[in-house]
Amino acid sequence: MTAFPSVFVSHGAPTLALTPCPARDFLSGLGKDLGRPTAILCVSAHWELPGPTVSAAVEPETIHDFYGFPEPLYNLRYPAAGAPALAERVGGLLEHAGFDCASDPTRGLDHGAWVPLLLMYPNADIPVAQFAVNMPLGPAHHFAIGHALEPLRREGVLVLGSGGATHNLREFGAYPIDANPLSHVEAFDAWLKATTEAGNTESLIEYRRTAPHARRIHPREEHFLPFFVALGAGGLQAKGRQIHSSFTYSVLSMAAFAFD
Repeated sequence: MTAFPSVFVSHGAPTLALTPCPARDFLSGLGKDLGRPTAILCVSAHWELPGPTVSAAVEPETIHDFYGFPEPLYNLRYPAAGAPALAERVGGLLEHAGFDCASDPTRGLDHGAWVPLLLMYPNADIPVAQFAVNMPLGPAHHFAIGHALEPLRREGVLVLGSGGATHNLREFGAYPIDANPLSHVEAFDAWLKATTEAGNTESLIEYRRTAPHARRIHPREEHFLPFFVALGAGGLQAKGRQIHSSFTYSVLSMAAFAFD
């Protein structure tokens, strides 16, 4: 079996599920480009817990974890089956690597998971488990988690990090969806592409120190942490490749990367 790349996508605003834009077009073709995995482990920025946790729900509900958006968005459902066997495998891999991993039997799919998956695999016929991010633990921890999960790729599992290449909600809402990116957003985005494709893992993990405007771009890290899980799952010698580049609302880079 050919190993799947691990992938990081920027999911943007929840309305990405409905609103035409280049990032939506990209995600709508990504599932076909990647092929069909046996299961999906989605690391979502919208599930934050203090320690490694994987969902093991048999029939995960579609969680509409947002407010004030158009009514059609709340009518969308992503009725994929859960992946308890994958959750057990994740727990075993992490425990072997020295991490304690909890399992949540009821957690559904938040919009960080179901919005991109609705576009990538609209038939919802691939089992999905979610994995939580751990805000206080930072990039190095999440890279190590990803590295422990690398064997999943050779087992036909898609490790999908879903967050945002840039994410500062204090600057969101002042610009239309197709406005040009602000200069500091564009600078960080260019740094991320160059550093990822150079394979400079140390600089990526230390991005708060090495990247331009890092603390303005990510005042909180939760939307960037899934990137590091995907990076680690690619393998210690992997170099990333950018598979999409666009911007929405001037402040959101919709960049996506694959690692293998």
